[in-house]
Formats: sequence, C-alpha cells, structure tokens
Amino acid sequence: MSDAWQTVDIDSDIDSARSRHTGRRSAVTVTGNHVVVGTAVGTVVAYDRWTLEERWRVESDAEAAVVSIASFADSVVVGERSATGAIRAHDLDTGTVRWQYAAATDVGEPRKRTRFFLPFVVDLVTDDVRVYAAVRRYERDDERRSFSSAVYAFDADGAIAWIHETDASPISVAVRDDRVAVAYNRCPGEHDSGLVVLDAEDGMIRYRWDPPADGQRRVGDVSLLDTGAVVTSHADHRGYRIGPDGMEWGVALAIPTEIDGETVYAYPNHVHATHDGAVFVTGNTYPEVGRETTVLHPEEHTAIGVSPDGSREWSASVGGFATELATAADRVAVPSAQQFRTRDPGVHGLSVFNVATDTITSHQTTGIATAVALNSETIAAVEEPVVYHEEDQRRGAYRLLVGSL
Repeated sequence: MSDAWQTVDIDSDIDSARSRHTGRRSAVTVTGNHVVVGTAVGTVVAYDRWTLEERWRVESDAEAAVVSIASFADSVVVGERSATGAIRAHDLDTGTVRWQYAAATDVGEPRKRTRFFLPFVVDLVTDDVRVYAAVRRYERDDERRSFSSAVYAFDADGAIAWIHETDASPISVAVRDDRVAVAYNRCPGEHDSGLVVLDAEDGMIRYRWDPPADGQRRVGDVSLLDTGAVVTSHADHRGYRIGPDGMEWGVALAIPTEIDGETVYAYPNHVHATHDGAVFVTGNTYPEVGRETTVLHPEEHTAIGVSPDGSREWSASVGGFATELATAADRVAVPSAQQFRTRDPGVHGLSVFNVATDTITSHQTTGIATAVALNSETIAAVEEPVVYHEEDQRRGAYRLLVGSL
C-alpha cells in the first residue's frame, strides 16, 4: 500500500463515538470511477476516485443512517437504519434515485424511534443480475425479545423477485453463482438455523445448518466457496466449513479460556474464504459470567488464517473492534475501532491481509475506522471521531480516507 493517503471531510456534524460500540452508522464502496459514502445522517455522497472531488450529493429528508452500500452495474444501492428501513438505488453518475423500497412494509414499523428498534438493512450484496438485501427489526417487551426479518432479491429495476421472511435476526449475506447464503445470529423464535442457503433464482431453501451448541446466538458471518460455505459460529466460538451434507471441518478460534481464574471468550465476527483458505476476525473479550472482566482473551481482535483443510496457519492482531470486512480476491481489509476495555487510541486504523500469507500492510488513524471498501487498486475507509469516557479529548474527525494498494 502506498504511504500517500488522501482525505476529505464528510460534511456532517455527527456526535462522537464513545467507549462502547453503538452499531454501524456509515458505509463506503469503491466503484470504477467513484468512491461513494453513506453517512450517519442519511446523506449519500459520491467522490471522484482519484481526486476526491465531490461529484454529487443526495440529502436525506428523514432521520436515518446509511449502514449498507453496494455497487450494482451503473448504480449504487444503499440501505438505511431508519423508520422505513429504506433500500434505494442511485444512478452512479448523477445520484438520481432510480428505485426505492421501504422494508418496514414487511418487517414492521418500529415500536420506538430509538436506534435499536429501527428497521436495519444489515447487508447488501450483488451479482450480475440482482441485489440481495437482509433487513431486520427488533422488539423487546419486558424480558421477551423478538425479531422480524426479510431477505430480498431485487431485479435491476427494483422489482422484487422473491422474499424470504423469518422471525430470526440475519447478520450477513453472501452470493455466489446460483446460491445466496444468509447468516442468522439470534434465533429466539421458531427459526432455528444459523445458516440458510437459498436458490438465487427463486429463493427456495437448498439446505440449512446450525452450530453444534445450544443458545440463541448462532452464526456471525458467512462466505461462499465454489462448493459449500465457511461460517463463524457465535454458539461455540469456532469456524466451520459447511457443505450440503453438513460440516466438513471445524477450527477453534477464540474459545472460552481460563485466565487468572476467570473464563473469557471472544466472538468470531467475520470471515472471508477463497480456494487458498479463510481469514477469520474476532471481536471483544467477554466473561462467561456477567459483562465486566479485568482480563483479555489472547485471541480477541485477531485475524486468523486457516488453510483449505481447516488447519490454522497464521494470526495477527487487528487492534480494536472490526465492524466489517472488505474483500477483493485474496485480500481482506479490516477496519479497527475501539478496544473498549483498554481504550487505547493506538489501535485505531486499518489492516490488509492476504488470505494465505498474513499481513500486507497497515495504517493508523486518529479516530476510529468503521467502514471500509476495497478493490484491486484502491482502499477506502470512513474515520469517525471518538471521545473515551475517561477523558474529554475528541480524537479524529468524520472523514473519508483513500489509499492505493
């Protein structure tokens, strides 16, 4: 990666992030000629990929955050966390809205206008034919928690080809060839499968799989291969390769470990798999009892490389919490936000890994890096300002960073 980074301020006066993570509120994608950013106030802005001159801007007339984004042919598709759970396609050259859909029509309107209760477009992925979107809405009534969710296949004109609805919480979607894989994390209702693989043409279920452990938490992420899929299991803190006939291999990641008399673990939150292997990325340390701990799991906030047969090959720290991954062929870009237990600003930044051979490069940021995008030549990231609760200093700014690979 080049040492030269370009930056541009994102014109939004957002509140600083705090010590703990409060969910996604920004998104970014790289296209042929543009870098497009979705902001915490619902604005979508397209910049020239090389000069970072602003090409167009579409303001939001609703209280919303753009939390998902994907390029599709000559459009860019965005998904909101908002009262309507809007999914919109913008013309890539002008920003004109080509089509839009309110997912709240299917998942329901929020019972409260607070962030956790708003319909949330958790993921958008595309192939040459369609856009696939996963949306969820959360409810809580006293001690009862529930979800309503939908996975959509949109044609190029915005027409809905199919919908797959459940009472579980989707967390990521992957598409490859004729398959769409959906990872479901929390399953408090009738739906009881952490992984569901659908037919891309008609949305029919091809097969299901669930981690071999009890609990409401199931799968954290999914990546499709030519045959089968690789997933992260929140149920038992492992990674698995899954085929139509079930599990082909499993690997221990940040499994419960006793340190100084306390048992702690970390969730494996992300995965990217290719024919050369897979990269898993873990999250925060949690104790088995309660929420607070004075020790850290040795494999929290870690990228772990695994061979095609499931053997661990390498590991490297990513510093802080990774909200998402960006991938391009055998490369994986990981943004690093807060390490909320130590609150060390030195971990903020970006790392780029090769699936088979460990770290390629890294870059430190002043604020927290939250959203990231990648292609064969360019990496783009959104930096957000942060103020840790033990100090008054505002670190970083709301800005776009673009570098060359």
